[in-house]
Amino acid sequence: MASTEPDKAQTVAAAIDTIEATYELMLAYAAQGRNAEADDPLGVRDALRRADAALDVLTAATPEQVGSPGGAVAQATADMLAVLKRDIGNARAAIRFVLAQRTVGSQIIDNLNASIHIRALLTDIFLLDEAFEKADSE
Repeated sequence: MASTEPDKAQTVAAAIDTIEATYELMLAYAAQGRNAEADDPLGVRDALRRADAALDVLTAATPEQVGSPGGAVAQATADMLAVLKRDIGNARAAIRFVLAQRTVGSQIIDNLNASIHIRALLTDIFLLDEAFEKADSE
């Protein structure tokens, strides 16, 4: 079972990995059909706490930290980070709402997975990752 202490992501890349891993775990948890998290072998609540902590790193991210090459791209990246930060606020509210529940079953996690706020956060991350991975390979 996962630790009860949230691991703190120290880099943007680690924060993104934490959020992506949490989403994958949530998909697996939702498929289990659990009414409650008792004896949860996946540690969904702990994973949500780690994702919430990782959002702090992304909130503080700068264009350079996400791989922006600078120049005109830096301003466009700063604008995209502003969008990301708004989406983080919405996704964080949904995550914290779930964490505040007495019990976290598969259905609430399935609904969180489907939340437009979580989807927007993931899409922002994927967009940034893809743009700068592509730029690095050129």
